[in-house]
Amino acid sequence: MQLLSDQHWHALPCEEVVDLLETDAKDGLGQFAVRHRLEQFGPNSLTPPKGKGALVRFLLQFHNPLVYILNAAGVVTLLLGDYIDAGVIFGVVLVNALIGYVQEAKAVSAIEALSQSMTTGARVVREGETTDVPATEIVPGDLVLLQAGDKVPADLRLLRTRDLRIDESALTGESVAVEKDTVVRERDTTLADRTDIAYASSLVTYGTGAGLVIATGDSTEVGRISRLIAEAEDLQTPLTKKIAAFSRILLVVILALGAVTFVVGMLRGETAAEMFKAAVALAVGAIPEGLPAAVTITLAIGVNRMARRRAIIRHLPAVETLGSTTVICSDKTGTLTENQMTVQRMVAGGRSYAIEGTGYAPEGSIGLLPVGDGGDAAAGTPGAVEPGAAGVPAIAFEAKVERTAAQPLDGRLDDVGLEVLRAGLLCNDSRIFEEEGRWLVQGDPTEGALVTSALKAGLEAEAVTADLPRLDAIPFESEHQYMATLHDAGEGRRLIYAKGAAEVMLDRCSTMLAAGGEEVPLDRRSVHAQVEDLAAEGLRVLAFARGEGRDGDGDISHDEVERLTFLGLQAMIDPPRPEAIAAVAACKQAGVVVKMITGDHGVTAAAIARQMGLLEGARGDDGGRPGALTGAEMAALKDREFITAAHDTDVFARVTPEQKLRLVEALQARGHVVAMTGDGVNDAPALKQADIGVAMGVGGTDVAKDAADMVLTDDNFASIEAAVEEGRGVFDNLTKFITWTLPTNLGEGLVILAAVFLGTALPILPVQILWINMTTAVLLGLMLAFEPKEHGIMERPPREPGAPILSAALIRRILLVGALLLGAAFGLFEWAGAVQGTSLDVARTIAVNVFVTVEIFYLFNCRSLTRSVFRIHPLSNRWVLGGVAITIALQLMYTYASFMHVAFRSAPLTLEHWSYILLAGVATLFIVEFEKWLVNRGSAGRVP
Repeated sequence: MQLLSDQHWHALPCEEVVDLLETDAKDGLGQFAVRHRLEQFGPNSLTPPKGKGALVRFLLQFHNPLVYILNAAGVVTLLLGDYIDAGVIFGVVLVNALIGYVQEAKAVSAIEALSQSMTTGARVVREGETTDVPATEIVPGDLVLLQAGDKVPADLRLLRTRDLRIDESALTGESVAVEKDTVVRERDTTLADRTDIAYASSLVTYGTGAGLVIATGDSTEVGRISRLIAEAEDLQTPLTKKIAAFSRILLVVILALGAVTFVVGMLRGETAAEMFKAAVALAVGAIPEGLPAAVTITLAIGVNRMARRRAIIRHLPAVETLGSTTVICSDKTGTLTENQMTVQRMVAGGRSYAIEGTGYAPEGSIGLLPVGDGGDAAAGTPGAVEPGAAGVPAIAFEAKVERTAAQPLDGRLDDVGLEVLRAGLLCNDSRIFEEEGRWLVQGDPTEGALVTSALKAGLEAEAVTADLPRLDAIPFESEHQYMATLHDAGEGRRLIYAKGAAEVMLDRCSTMLAAGGEEVPLDRRSVHAQVEDLAAEGLRVLAFARGEGRDGDGDISHDEVERLTFLGLQAMIDPPRPEAIAAVAACKQAGVVVKMITGDHGVTAAAIARQMGLLEGARGDDGGRPGALTGAEMAALKDREFITAAHDTDVFARVTPEQKLRLVEALQARGHVVAMTGDGVNDAPALKQADIGVAMGVGGTDVAKDAADMVLTDDNFASIEAAVEEGRGVFDNLTKFITWTLPTNLGEGLVILAAVFLGTALPILPVQILWINMTTAVLLGLMLAFEPKEHGIMERPPREPGAPILSAALIRRILLVGALLLGAAFGLFEWAGAVQGTSLDVARTIAVNVFVTVEIFYLFNCRSLTRSVFRIHPLSNRWVLGGVAITIALQLMYTYASFMHVAFRSAPLTLEHWSYILLAGVATLFIVEFEKWLVNRGSAGRVP
């Protein structure tokens, strides 16, 4: 048997599907057919990709220019015979590799999570017998039975359905359970609209159905997404890109300067051995040994800070990436919104009400909208909302609904309003419950929203159902578009409550309840106007009606659901998270563009986007096309047009997984640093392709979490704002460290070059250079990683993606401090030898202490790269003070301890020596502060 492309099945009649699959629509497959097909198509599971082995992943951690430089430093140190220092350098390299390996090991589990998502059971019909089998044993042509609570085991072409609704939000982004049927669809129908197909890993929320397996394992839609994840390119972060580029440049510079040093010395008549030592000293001095450790530790500190703010980092460089993010592509359902349907509007007795609260929690008031906005001219003064009272005069429906502030009701909700809510509670097969502080729904999300709205008005489900016990029901069917229930009202009276699509219910109604509770002729035109206006706001509208049941044996038929009395409307939506609205505004202020990408309908997406503040001034505000670009429109765009549309549009609806991936790639093609948030299976490929993927920890699927770089433990979009802030702080601190450490390496290199060019002894030896670099990097430079975030960090635009780590102003400062170190260290070295007549060891000890002392004072300059050190509280980073104290103690030991004299050829100094050394440090502090003042003055004087 040869299977067709999965895109054809939804366009084929059931009979043709049965013939092509060579199966039986009633009895299913025989045992021999199952065995042969299992051999032909393999088990119904996802094939894990052939990834790199553990050893290869570990070795790749050393494939980095900066690591090459460190290894070169270690080899050089070995050649010098300093085995302890070489061990320290190689130890730093090994620790960095181990940290990187552990972090990367977590990133390869996305495909495993996808495989686990399909390990479930299934009920099938084989040879006419119904049996339960492991989902892995499902084969194409199997007849699978579905019921509420089942996870669909494979892609199915549905043959029979009864009120079947399936939650496909994790696959398509559709926030409402999809009503399934067997109707043949057009061949070009999008995945989310193929209602005759049930997809693997989706969840049956209501009803029953049966279908034939058309795809298993890797051939399913979720299998195709698995391949997309595997194919998505792993990108370097902005930080790793810049560090790698910087390291490559540094490697070339070191080699070039070493060669120049060797050649110049030889031309001056020096021996090859001496020049080799000088070249080695230059190379060791120019290598920033502490940089890898500083990067790792600074990022790790950022990880801990983010964890305290409910953001778990899976890859260290992702900390910085958020700080450089220019665009956040956010999934709508469950990320910007609650992923819980919520009734927001009600129309009853000619009045329009706003219902507050979000999600399934029965918390929130009901308010009356003012006149002109769908309200009642007879509205009273503000007061509390209570259930039970009636007696409000009737008025006609208003034709226009606007989102205006609702007024609390005077006294209690009238009987007509309560009757609409009661109808939603009785004509309902779902319930809500609280679990671990969260309100959840058991059953259909739409019906859960109706239960919640009734509870907000004070109705109690148990009491209402006890007063009007159900006798029978007509479940919702796509053919009829409504649900009806029959209830015992006592004394032989029977009531029918019905809910459904507005146009269907209106066709079955002849009267309507006015505000006073009396029945009046149905005003279809005004009701239709209300429905259209609510729908235009992206709300899903349900109509409710009531009627008298016939005497009988307690059964209800479609014939009885006629000539009903229209009660009113309830309109619902998956609402935006309030904290997400604030977070979007904060991102805008920080210069970060937020784009909504969803599989939901365009009107719904546009409505949510307007509430989020994403469509201010966008197309669609003029009443024309909705302010969202749909998947169908995107599919028609050529690559160049697509890249432009991705940049210019902020809301994308009915988007397929491939299009999400393509959107991220298009934005990256424009030079953006893209963060992608999401929680569903359909988000995983784009999460992996993005510069940083952000998954939801509570409501997110394992697939999304494992494909992401960061997981939010509270599913709160607002946590992303905190993460962006922390990311910017991390990059700031890394920049501070680099700005602090490079002048030392530059100064050491310049001192060696000056000695070679002038033909003097080396002011500092390679072993002394290693002492300076390793001790100060750990005890001084790393203290900058604990520097608190500077004021206004979220009020500046994001860094340009192509901008270098160091700005021109910082490079000038590095050159300035490097020159100061050259002048102070080389000058005092020459002064001590030529003027003071000290020994070479004393002169070199002076030079070493000059470097360390200048680094100490310059460290305070670098606590802020723009603000004066005198405007920073000295105790705001106690780690700096502790590091300085330990460094001073070590330098005293270096200078006066006899064993240090042997190891590093140091010697004791006099107070006169120390006074000049301190003078060099203080002078550097004030010179750099003056340079800051000049730069800030020049920046303030520029015209933007």
